[in-house]
Amino acid sequence: MQRIETTEHIALGLDALCHLDRRLEVVRAKAGDVPLRLSEPGFRSLASVLVSQQVSRASADAIFGRLTTLLDPLTPQAVLDAGEDVFRTAGLSRPKQRGLLAAAQAVADGLDLDGLCLLDAGEAHRLLTAIAGIGTWTADCYLLFAAGHPDIFPARDVALQTAVGHALAIDPRPGEKELLRLAESWRPWRGVAARLFWAYYRELRGREAAPPA
Repeated sequence: MQRIETTEHIALGLDALCHLDRRLEVVRAKAGDVPLRLSEPGFRSLASVLVSQQVSRASADAIFGRLTTLLDPLTPQAVLDAGEDVFRTAGLSRPKQRGLLAAAQAVADGLDLDGLCLLDAGEAHRLLTAIAGIGTWTADCYLLFAAGHPDIFPARDVALQTAVGHALAIDPRPGEKELLRLAESWRPWRGVAARLFWAYYRELRGREAAPPA
């Protein structure tokens, strides 16, 4: 399956999704532009997603902006050498500090984040979630945006739950398990479906909710 690497791949995926599920034709029309959202693989991209856990997009952008100003360049060694004052000034919670340090140590110990993007999604996901502080959502988003895996759907994402619930008239909004069940019908294009519903949420709420890429 082709990795999602160009806007043409997004268009191809959207066409396929609308063929698989006719309800998505209306979603596509209302969502407007569906961005590619592709980032360079590596530690900086993983750190950006980790910082974005459980906060608004605006807060994530602000925290990551401060962090990359304090640690420039943002490398695993820079993170390992930084003191707690740096993390506190950036606005990182203690759990995110621990996660960022664990990720930096994993890379220092030999984890190849670039090579990981070439692996099967399941194996790559297993390696990422073995790092303390990196859960399913963080691994999903890294593989979605940095690796361009075509068939990943971060069902724990509240914005995606909200967008799907609104678009498909599901009340209350679907939780993680129900959303995963719904997304089964969008295989093998769930990665494009996630981008579509983040774009739909942006138009619905007037703000960006997709993790930075």
